[in-house]
Amino acid sequence: MPDTLLGRTREIAERFLAGVDARPVFPSTSFAELVHALGGPLPEEPQDPLAVIEHLANAADPGLVASPGPRYFGFVTGGSVPASVAAEWLTAAWDQNAGLYVLSPAAAAVEHVAAGWLLDLLGLPPTASVGFVTGATMANTTALAAARHEVLRRVGWDVEADGLQGAPRVNVIAGRDAHASIRNAARFIGLGAANIVYVDADDQGRMIPVALEAVLAQTSGPTIVCAQSGNVNTGGFDPMEAIEPLVHAHGAWLHVDGAFGLWAAASRSLAHHVRGVARADSWTVDGHKWLNVPYDSGFVIVAHPAAHRASMSQTAEYLLRGAEEEREGQDWTPEASRRARGNAVYAALKSLGRRGIEAMIDRCCASAHAMADRLRAEPGIEILNEVVLNQVLVRFRDASGANITPAVITRIQQDRVCWAGGTGWHGEPAMRIAVSGWKTGEADALRSADAMIAAYRAPDRGRPDLQVGRETR
Repeated sequence: MPDTLLGRTREIAERFLAGVDARPVFPSTSFAELVHALGGPLPEEPQDPLAVIEHLANAADPGLVASPGPRYFGFVTGGSVPASVAAEWLTAAWDQNAGLYVLSPAAAAVEHVAAGWLLDLLGLPPTASVGFVTGATMANTTALAAARHEVLRRVGWDVEADGLQGAPRVNVIAGRDAHASIRNAARFIGLGAANIVYVDADDQGRMIPVALEAVLAQTSGPTIVCAQSGNVNTGGFDPMEAIEPLVHAHGAWLHVDGAFGLWAAASRSLAHHVRGVARADSWTVDGHKWLNVPYDSGFVIVAHPAAHRASMSQTAEYLLRGAEEEREGQDWTPEASRRARGNAVYAALKSLGRRGIEAMIDRCCASAHAMADRLRAEPGIEILNEVVLNQVLVRFRDASGANITPAVITRIQQDRVCWAGGTGWHGEPAMRIAVSGWKTGEADALRSADAMIAAYRAPDRGRPDLQVGRETR
């Protein structure tokens, strides 16, 4: 039975992957229809596993989004390169816990190697620590926990032992257009989203150094500054060469949210955007964004491993630690038990290689430029950003000048040739295109741009419930 079950599952998966490029990008079935097909009472008796898998595949298929395909642009969401999918299947079959070395020496070794490759590829300090977490939200949270530990340690406070009650106040400073996950991270570690001090940004969402300098001049005590590489709407980069000296002259911790933008370091034509980034204290990177590995996969990287370990590591009599040189996964993440996420990362990095990753990133950026050029040529369509990376920010206006972007997004999503989502930019609705998938090339980019233009030219027909989305981390 296991051979039959796994063999049939492989057939179903391969059939989906073989057809994903041609299927409509977004499903037309309703949530109620999916629940009806999948639901019913919990069975009283055991069911045949093969029958369960067949039913799951058939019932879920009408609700699957073709996000692994070449025309999904709604979020900064890549597909999964083949080697990473295969590694993920092995990960499930091996069923290893990556929390401790003693639970899986193989998982520890894979993570150690993959971590070293990541640091090399991104141009970050080889001595930095790397945690394999669920995504950028948890990476930001973990990095800020390490930052909280260190800035309080410097003033004589042990936050892990004594908590925040009675502790010196920790200042958190971020750019005006920082990602929402920075607010979540501040909430999660007890610093409070409402306490973040925001620094003015320019028209591309980039932090203005002179504005940061003014805020720092009025700030005293333990301080964390959150910068970003890759604004989620424009792709813009905070000018790190100017920001970093200001932050460190003030004695503050510099964190960089580089969920997708930090991958620019892997491209020789784009690396100039991240000059100065390597001198920060911590970084967030997403694997299921531009490395194109399966969910969930994020990386928290910290230049000060002692602070990272102090903020995360667990101790108990039953948690048997290996030798000093052996990697303990639970030292670098909030979880003691977790899937061996490093396998898919290892497989993606090794199968693509440095030049393959560079080519994938460059191809996505070239496709974004091609879409922007095609859309810009249509009267009434505005491109709002400089298109420095893989993001294209678009606004649609009618003949009177009214913003009709939400209605156009609805039509694009209903046509299902491609998928792009709504956002807000400078007080008005806009549409965001994020080109992040390894399969996307110029032909799919131009086909999608033409579908968007056709939707813009079409008469209004709307389902506004589909058009707005939030970036996922």
